[in-house]
Amino acid sequence: MKQTAEIEEIVGRLAAIAEDPNAYAVEWKARTQRKIIGILPMNFPAEIVHAAGALPVLVQEDNAAITYGRSLLFEFYCGYTRSLVDQAATGKLKIYDGIFLVDHCVALLGAVDAIRFEVPDLPVFLAQFTASMDEDTTRPQVHGRITELRERLEELCGSSVTDEAICRSIEAYNRDRALLRRVYEMRRLGRISLSSRQMQALVKSAMVMDVDEHSQIMTRLVAHLEAGSVHSTGLVKLHLSGHFCHAPRPELLDMIESCGVAVVDDDVYTGYRYISTDVPHKADPITALTQWYFDRNDNVPCSTRAQKSADWESYLANAVEKNGAEGVIVLVAKFCEPHMLYYPELRKELHKRGIPHLLIETEHEGLALEMLKTRVEALIEGIRRSVLSRETA
Repeated sequence: MKQTAEIEEIVGRLAAIAEDPNAYAVEWKARTQRKIIGILPMNFPAEIVHAAGALPVLVQEDNAAITYGRSLLFEFYCGYTRSLVDQAATGKLKIYDGIFLVDHCVALLGAVDAIRFEVPDLPVFLAQFTASMDEDTTRPQVHGRITELRERLEELCGSSVTDEAICRSIEAYNRDRALLRRVYEMRRLGRISLSSRQMQALVKSAMVMDVDEHSQIMTRLVAHLEAGSVHSTGLVKLHLSGHFCHAPRPELLDMIESCGVAVVDDDVYTGYRYISTDVPHKADPITALTQWYFDRNDNVPCSTRAQKSADWESYLANAVEKNGAEGVIVLVAKFCEPHMLYYPELRKELHKRGIPHLLIETEHEGLALEMLKTRVEALIEGIRRSVLSRETA
């Protein structure tokens, strides 16, 4: 009982920070007198910001309803980008000393332009990473962009970003990712009973907190979880997929699990996609961070990248067969063009391998949870009937 209470206390602490990242960032800045850099998803190397002595904070979708931002961005942009713009319009981005990003899509670029318009004194820097991974020019271009990030951070923070500092930051982030991956491994093995809401809080807090502080807390948590016993639930095992840039609503995750589901794995951004890949150990840390960009797409492919040797549909189907999931729920943010354009490929591969799946489209506001629950229950019932028919055949 004491161990369970300590696990709940640790997870609750991280969940509170994940829920209100601005409060943590403001307190950290007051305590350290150092700068806060807002970074945008998905492939930004946070290590370079940490090495500059600043706090990298991945700017999350805000829970508030979009109000003033409606006049600054089209309604057919995704909820995350419209939330970013609304945060700019309502003064919530003023805590940051700069906004940095390396990824692009039409919606994100539109949001960045609107942020520049609404907060003209806020430094905003796009070091665009090439999305075509197979070109001979891609690697040197990405290497050059990371060098630019280093130079801009030196200007903004007023100090040199040394190779030694970047290497220390790489080690710190690799350590934290390894701790989070251990929790994911235990979930796949059925050794822990953390909910999807709780698992998401572990990763979201890592996107916000000082990495060493997060690692200290995660070390305690992993020790408590390792001491636990194996849990056998008898629930239908599912894999959650998608949601590239921002977190699915916790209430949506709760609803899915209320249908008799155990989520055993995922590849959402605020989940395994974020922690999947360590930065390799190389003499030149900029080369190492460049390699990390390519390794990430090899490990967990994304439809926003073009690469002949890696595809998301094969990765997803193979992951399901490996983790023992009995079905997939694909979560796609409304108006996410890269995801919607790629979904037919996912569907064909899942059908070919006989893996049941359900597509759920999410929105910033107005999730029809009861209607969605009916669809999830239908998926679960179909899986249970299929299992029963195989057992009685």
